[in-house]
Amino acid sequence: MLRFYGLDLLDWHRGRLSSRRLAVLIRHLPREGAVARETEGEAAEWSVGDYLLAHAVDQLAQANWMFATVNQDEDADALDPPQPLPRPDAESAADESEAGYPSPTASANATPAKPTPQQLAAFFT
Repeated sequence: MLRFYGLDLLDWHRGRLSSRRLAVLIRHLPREGAVARETEGEAAEWSVGDYLLAHAVDQLAQANWMFATVNQDEDADALDPPQPLPRPDAESAADESEAGYPSPTASANATPAKPTPQQLAAFFT
C-alpha cells in the first residue's frame, strides 16, 4: 500500500481510511506488487498478452512440425512433436493432453482465487 499508493495500512485501523476504499485499493494493486505475487505466484508476472503470445508460438511450432512431418520422406524417422512453452500456472500442466498441449477448457475454466466470506470478515474485524 505504501509503495504504490503512499498510504499506511494502519490508517484503516486508525479510522482515516474506509474499509470500502481499502478493499478497492487492494483489488487494484498492480501485478508486480507483493500481494499479487503471494496470491498468484509466478502467474502474476504473466499478462494476458504473454499467455496469448506463448499460445501463438506453440501453435506455430505445431504447424511447422505438421508441415515437416507431412512433407518428409516416407523412409525417414518420425519427427518428435514440439514441446509447448512452459507456463507458470500449475492447473494447465495437470490438464495437458497426450501431445503435451494444454486442453482448451483448462484455461477457459480457470478462475482467479477469491477469499471466502469468512476470510473477508476476519480481515475487516
